[in-house]
Amino acid sequence: MGLKGSCLCGEISYEIDSVDMPIVHCHCQTCLKAHAAPFASTAGVKRENFRWLKGASSISTFESSPGKLRHFCKCCGSQLVAERPAQAQRMA
Repeated sequence: MGLKGSCLCGEISYEIDSVDMPIVHCHCQTCLKAHAAPFASTAGVKRENFRWLKGASSISTFESSPGKLRHFCKCCGSQLVAERPAQAQRMA
């Protein structure tokens, strides 16, 4: 399949082979603030099905809640993915 995505400025791009968990709409306070929206749509992807294609050196990371890291472009500020490293098999 190969679904591709990127930040707003195009500095960073990534590809996933498959969506491995259902798509959900999170309404938690952290997601509301991070996305400036009433919810954030997310889907889980196994790490082996995710890869950065370019711009990995332009990724900045913020721990938005204990154990949850949000990765974003340091050039344009686009949030790209969030992950919980303790859940090594998943990236969302």
